[in-house]
Amino acid sequence: MGAFGEGGAVVTNNEEVFHRVKLYREHGQSQKYHHEAYGHNYRMEGIQGAVLGVKLKHLEAWTEGRRQVASKYRERLSSIKQLILPTEMSNVKHVYHLFVTRVNTGVTSGSKRDELQNHLKDNGIATGLHYPVPLHQQKCFEHLGYKRGNFPVTENLAETGISLPMFPELSDQQIDYVSDKIKDFFNK
Repeated sequence: MGAFGEGGAVVTNNEEVFHRVKLYREHGQSQKYHHEAYGHNYRMEGIQGAVLGVKLKHLEAWTEGRRQVASKYRERLSSIKQLILPTEMSNVKHVYHLFVTRVNTGVTSGSKRDELQNHLKDNGIATGLHYPVPLHQQKCFEHLGYKRGNFPVTENLAETGISLPMFPELSDQQIDYVSDKIKDFFNK
């Protein structure tokens, strides 16, 4: 749930995690001018808290709306064998911040995913790639010495994942449109 700018929260029932997070939030200080760890100023501005306080009242309804959208996507797209849809374990409830599908057509999955993304864009549908470059392939981690092929599952997910439009107010008509355009792509 986004604030009006920068903001966030950590929820835990673990006392050790609580104290560690609190330490990082206050420049790594356990008490003023005594730094135990490298930290930042992660204290949220009051306006961010006020915005989140208002939005928090809607979180349950927004989450249920996203869950309904996800269910409709799964219903409409389950027949497309080249598309891997997100699933839920029986003991948890997914919040569907994103609805990330995967294009699974074999060796050229990455290019097929890009073709699907372009097809959807050409039809006025915005998609996202979360996250197209794995961490071990980022320049800032070159010093670790990892190469392409060291994490094949991660690399496959980065090359095949595509996030479909997802927000609680997505109408049935919009879900149908997105689904129909995806079906058109795979049926051509």
